[in-house]
Amino acid sequence: MRKGKRRESNGDELKVRIPREGEVLGIVTQMLGANHLRVICQDGYERTCRIPGKLRKRRWIKEGDVVLVKPWVVQTDERGDVIWRYSQTEANWLRRRGFLKLE
Repeated sequence: MRKGKRRESNGDELKVRIPREGEVLGIVTQMLGANHLRVICQDGYERTCRIPGKLRKRRWIKEGDVVLVKPWVVQTDERGDVIWRYSQTEANWLRRRGFLKLE
C-alpha cells in the first residue's frame, strides 16, 4: 500500500474528501483532449472541465471516473476545473452514504 492511501477494513473508516461549498460531484463522460473533459455534474449541468497542471501530473483521469468539480465564476453552468479524482473505493463510499446520486 502506497503512502497516503487508506483502505476500509474491520472498523477502520475510509477518509474521503466531501464536497465543500461551491464544489460539485460529477462523472467524466468524454475526454476532449488538451487536458479538457466533459463532466455530467450532480447539479444537472454538463460542463467542459479542465485538469489543472497540479492534478494532471499526479493523477490519470479517464471516462467513468467520479471527480470533484469547482465551477468557474464567469461561466458557472458551462465550465469548471477538476480539483479531485476519487478512487473506486471512495466513489463506492460516496454512493453508499448518499453523496453521489448520479447514474
